[in-house]
Amino acid sequence: MHRFAQVGYEAVRVEDVAADVGLAKGSVFFHFGSKRGLFLAAYRRAARSLPGYLDAPDDVVAGGVFAVSRHWLAMTEHLIRDAWVPYRLAILGTYSTNSELRGAVDRFLAEEDSFGTVALVERGRARGELRADVDLDMTVALVDWLMDRFQDALVTEELSRGLFPRHGAFAARHQRQIDQFMCLLEDAIGASSGRSRARGQLRAPAARARGAPER
Repeated sequence: MHRFAQVGYEAVRVEDVAADVGLAKGSVFFHFGSKRGLFLAAYRRAARSLPGYLDAPDDVVAGGVFAVSRHWLAMTEHLIRDAWVPYRLAILGTYSTNSELRGAVDRFLAEEDSFGTVALVERGRARGELRADVDLDMTVALVDWLMDRFQDALVTEELSRGLFPRHGAFAARHQRQIDQFMCLLEDAIGASSGRSRARGQLRAPAARARGAPER
C-alpha cells in the first residue's frame, strides 16, 4: 500500500512493488493479474482497515446519526496522522481518472459497504431521526457522497496546514465549516423537526457574518 500512497497509481511500477516485498515481478502478475488488480487488492485492504461509522465511541453512537457524522468529521486530523496510508489509497481510488479502476472501486464499495453507511442510515430511520419519505438507497447514497467529498476537502486542507495558521483562525474556520456542513446534511435528510432546527442554526451564523445582532 505504501508505494501507491507515496507516488499515486499512475507512477507505480509493478517491478518496484515486487522488489519492495521481495518477489519476482512475474509472481505479482500471477497473483494479481495486472497493476489494476494489485491496486484494487491494496484498496480493499485499506478500506477494510479504516473505521466504520458505528465504530465511534458508544456515547457518540447513542447520540444518533448526526452525532456520529460530526464525530468522524472532527476526527479528520487524527485519521490523517494515524492512518495516512489507507486514507491516501481511499482518496486515490475515489478520484482515479482511470475509468476501469474507478468502476471497480465503485462496485466494491456498493457491494461491501465497508464504512457501514447502510447500518447507520437504517439505525437512524428506526430511531426516527431521518426522513421516511426518501428511499433508503437514496439516503445512503447521499450520505456516502456528501460525507466522502466533504471529508476529502477537510483532508486536503489538513494536509496543506502549512499554508494556514495553526491556532485560532484555522481552528475556528475548520469548526465553522463542519457546523455548516452538518446543518446542511441534517436539513437534507433529517426528520422534519431536525430540518427546522438545522435551518435556524444555519441562518444564525450567516446573519452574524452580515453584522446582524444575535437574538
